[in-house]
Amino acid sequence: MLALTVAVACGQLGTDLDQVVALEVFLPDSGRIEVTDTLRPRARALNGRGDSVAMPIYWTALDTILAVVDSATGVTYARAVGTGRLQARAGNLRSNPQSVVVLPPLDSASAAGALRDTITVSAPDSLSDSLFVKAWVGASGAAGRRVVYAVDTIYTTGVTTVTFVPSDTVKTNTGGIAAAQLRLAPGVRPDSVLVTASLRRPDGTLVPGTPLTFVLEFQP
Repeated sequence: MLALTVAVACGQLGTDLDQVVALEVFLPDSGRIEVTDTLRPRARALNGRGDSVAMPIYWTALDTILAVVDSATGVTYARAVGTGRLQARAGNLRSNPQSVVVLPPLDSASAAGALRDTITVSAPDSLSDSLFVKAWVGASGAAGRRVVYAVDTIYTTGVTTVTFVPSDTVKTNTGGIAAAQLRLAPGVRPDSVLVTASLRRPDGTLVPGTPLTFVLEFQP
């Protein structure tokens, strides 16, 4: 499920609590989109009690980076790379400008290090080497893209707990590289663990080259 960013713009709160006083705006995937793709924002009008009010909401692009295709539904086309702004309107009430980050489309992703690592469990910290993934736009690394790491298979006969360090979701750095490590918690030692790393476009489709599979072998 795509993440939602919520922003609230308020009007003047009078004595009539049934009056529309706010617009609540929802931007899919925190307002991130790739150039030439479309964004479908949502909004609702709220009265002084915080209840939703059924009324038409219209959308406007405040710059040339974005183009609103349908003002009634908010469907917006990303025309160029950069940060554009959208605004919702219900009657005379307007939301604060909402930033939409338009990214260049990713061409591919690849491993930026070894796909196999051997971990010695008797060491002070049963931590894997970094699992490096690089996102590419042309011949350059793409910064700020989310790489999601997940455990695919644990080969063991008992209960094993593993965690990702710093977390299972890491953004690529200025060079386009994301890195995470796998830590084994005290317990049954597995023979090996398969880890996948995936990048998805804002529309949810996988970037070519992913998911990548890392093989982590454990030794006493």
